[in-house]
Amino acid sequence: MKSLFSWLTAFLSLIALGACCYWFWLTSEQEKIYSVESVAIGANNPILEFYPHISKVNRPVDTFVFPIAMGDIGPSTNLYSGPNQYPFYCMTLDSGLDQPEIDNHAGLGVPVMDEQSNQVLGFSKDCMAKTRLRYFAITSDNQIKPLDERNKAIDTSLLLRVEQGTINRFIYTIVMPITVDEVGDRYAKSQWNNRLIYQFNGGSGIGFRQGRQKPERVIDRQLEQLRLGYAVISSSGNKTSYTYNMLLAEDTARRVKKQFTSLYGEPLYTVGIGGSGGGLAQYLIAQNSQGILDGLIPLYSYPDMITQTTYALDCDLLNNYFTFRADDRKAWHDWTRRRHIEGMNAINDFPQRAGFLQPLNQLMSGFVPSFPDGNSECINGYFGLSTFINNPRQGFLRAFFEDEVVEKTNWSYWQDMANVFGTDQSGLGLSTWDNEGVQYGLEALKAQQITMAEFIDINKKIGGWKPQNQMQQEEIVLPFGHKVPIWLTLWGNHNITTPDDNGIAPRHSGSLAAMEKAYRSGQVFIGKVDIPIIDARHYLENELDMHHMSASFYTRLRMSAADSNPENQVIWVAHQAFNPTQLAFEKMDEWLLNLKAQPNLSVADAKPKTLADTCFDEQGKVIASGKAVFNGIWNNQPQGTCTARYPMFSTSRIQAGANWAGDIFKCHKISIEAALAKGLYGDVDISTQLTTLKQIYPKGVCDYSQPDMGRPQDLD
Repeated sequence: MKSLFSWLTAFLSLIALGACCYWFWLTSEQEKIYSVESVAIGANNPILEFYPHISKVNRPVDTFVFPIAMGDIGPSTNLYSGPNQYPFYCMTLDSGLDQPEIDNHAGLGVPVMDEQSNQVLGFSKDCMAKTRLRYFAITSDNQIKPLDERNKAIDTSLLLRVEQGTINRFIYTIVMPITVDEVGDRYAKSQWNNRLIYQFNGGSGIGFRQGRQKPERVIDRQLEQLRLGYAVISSSGNKTSYTYNMLLAEDTARRVKKQFTSLYGEPLYTVGIGGSGGGLAQYLIAQNSQGILDGLIPLYSYPDMITQTTYALDCDLLNNYFTFRADDRKAWHDWTRRRHIEGMNAINDFPQRAGFLQPLNQLMSGFVPSFPDGNSECINGYFGLSTFINNPRQGFLRAFFEDEVVEKTNWSYWQDMANVFGTDQSGLGLSTWDNEGVQYGLEALKAQQITMAEFIDINKKIGGWKPQNQMQQEEIVLPFGHKVPIWLTLWGNHNITTPDDNGIAPRHSGSLAAMEKAYRSGQVFIGKVDIPIIDARHYLENELDMHHMSASFYTRLRMSAADSNPENQVIWVAHQAFNPTQLAFEKMDEWLLNLKAQPNLSVADAKPKTLADTCFDEQGKVIASGKAVFNGIWNNQPQGTCTARYPMFSTSRIQAGANWAGDIFKCHKISIEAALAKGLYGDVDISTQLTTLKQIYPKGVCDYSQPDMGRPQDLD
């Protein structure tokens, strides 16, 4: 009895320790909040129609007169991306812009307070802020300090004028290098080198927030370029932490640039920079529109967000299978075996930040508890994503909104995109995610990395996500308060379909209408770009970071399929110790100036001769450079020098037989007999499992030799 008590004490202590670690991780990137005292729910928005693709649709003429005058506010309604979304949480205070402007007295939005009496003066539902100027000094030791008349003589190596205000309800920022004599002059630009950077930023967001943008953050990210004379513009609407609606992002970027050019004239060029979501936003804006970006430097990028969800939302299904449903759970304690199913990297003895949740949930489910003895990118990179992106009932773990607002709002990426993708009969945003016919682990079966029994067990039990109207909030206990949530529904298991009487868990069917809208509205990267691109990333596979190297090559494959010259895209992969960003700016400048000097040249012909696919070591030395250095399984070529040094991994859908471009939402299906005749199973004898496979796949299995069912046939 004493040893049992000691074991339980130790176990609970580990839970508490793990919870504290988990709290630190979860809250490290969260923003300050303030209370909301009202309900503001927008009506269901109509589906936007684009034919055949948004890139071929003329944008409407902007009737707003730029520039926004000092002390005035910018446009609160976007030009062409649909009605304003509500509720909408104001973050002007978080950005150092004081309280937002009052726009109603009906209790809609956030309260605006009298600072002396602390009385409510009115409310703001659109979070607008007056345009204003601020000044910052960069000291000789690279500190960023606010500058005013009292510290005008501060020791400085660089002076910056910062304009901020709101456009499309988001906070915009313009940073211009100046001299001391130009303080107070809004139009002065003597230190500008006539080159403009549009700074994009990443993160996972589902809308409903204005977003935070502090000048110091914008400055710090581009400090080296500001020293060289570049001007920098940005907007919280171009940070994907706050929305992945790429029409809204484009609309906002176009207007922010218009504000800049109306003040300072057209630059020599505008180059985009940004990582993760800030990288894919560049790809989509460049594909969908003209006049915003002339060159792209996407960092840690994916082709787009929405096709990434196809395999990302597999992760929790697979984790749930390995943890709770597998017939032989011990077989998956070797994490390198999970790699054969998940595709992305998995490593034995790699610690999990929230690993304490596994034994707690196992104990609740009646299993012998055990701590995980490894980790995967599916967990380390994508833990919680399925809840955040896919579950309309989850909302926020922190109280951005009053309970009444939370209850009346559907919180998901699909809802953020409902204006574009449409809604179902319940008013829930249509989803593109689909796993009908997917044979998880098919490539591993053919390579004899898993047994037939394991292949059958996975595909019988993995299931799919329940329809959104059946989803429930995560079950969370808060012994340490709201800031330390402990999940009792690990991997969202209560929202995953359960096996029927035959032991088969139903799959999920995505909306073909939503898929079509995703393509037509430019939320999918289809590869149609014709401007210079330097796609750069650190090699992070050994960190189990979600920014996997293979994503750059999904983009290239789509460009090739669209007859866009892949020579327009240069891919760099570097050791973590070396940052290639400054070099990318230097080479991009050379490339764009070549195009300016010889406008008749193609993008590929204007590329500097020294610029090619390259991998770098920790000192920044070139390991290898050239057309073949990244060859490998993704393009069916012998392994190149760079892929040998920096191995590439895949995804769960590639491991299920899909293409490396990753651009299939919903597969065409064929019967098991047709799949067998077509050689989908290689040399594996499936004759004894035909009946079972037909039960698992009553509509047939994926035939990935055919194109995406969700892609409109007229899309060229």
